[in-house]
Amino acid sequence: MADRAMPQPVIAAHEVSKIYNPDSEEQVIALQDIHLDVQAGEFVSLIGPSGCGKSTLLRLIADLIQPTQGDLKINGKTPRDARVDQDYGMVFQSATLLDWRTVQKNIELPLEIMGFSSQERRTRAQAALQLVELEKFGKHYPWQLSGGMQQRVSIARALAFKPSLLLMDEPFGALDEFTRERMNMELLRIWDETDTTIVFVTHSIPEAVFLSNRVVVMSPRPGRITTIVDIDLPYPRVFETREQPRYYEKVTEVRELLRDAHEV
Repeated sequence: MADRAMPQPVIAAHEVSKIYNPDSEEQVIALQDIHLDVQAGEFVSLIGPSGCGKSTLLRLIADLIQPTQGDLKINGKTPRDARVDQDYGMVFQSATLLDWRTVQKNIELPLEIMGFSSQERRTRAQAALQLVELEKFGKHYPWQLSGGMQQRVSIARALAFKPSLLLMDEPFGALDEFTRERMNMELLRIWDETDTTIVFVTHSIPEAVFLSNRVVVMSPRPGRITTIVDIDLPYPRVFETREQPRYYEKVTEVRELLRDAHEV
């Protein structure tokens, strides 16, 4: 029997490095020799100490900055082409909503920029609001919502144009612990319903383990991938998952790998 070809990864990074201010006294090697493949439908978290390049890697994928060297492809395309083709959505730590636009109009904004008709914008925005369970808040303004609700609007906006990839840069870092745990559950539900590939940056080891198929452990600057940990906890994950012995084992494993990477 002939070998079946492996499916093309959504993200393929090979020998990717990023140097800020190269060949100057202010030179900073943010990332060094990154090798990472992310397959369709995966939930992959990036974790490491502050300044290790997690957000830099996310920004390279999003074409917000360009690599100094190496090869980076999104769905087989350059990051620029993937951006032009709207292959990904992005969610930041701050919801970055416009206070003078209603929730629905905030969600419609990228669709408006892309040239969707007004009817299509409304239809997609309403579907996205339903996905994040905020369909009754479309006419509200961001300042009338809690922090967790604002982040759900931000997620809805990123998913409104149905990207195959969702990039999330510490989206729940500013939330209280209870709201953060609830948002974790909401995100897993959305991931399951949309089958979107997610790359998620976090400083929280328990959060990374709870959410992910795989956790990518990074070293202090210059950021390198030291280990990729498979998380074999079954889905769907529920609040009780955090009480299982295997969950604690995986949290401990990632914590020890981070400590080892810091000591290298």
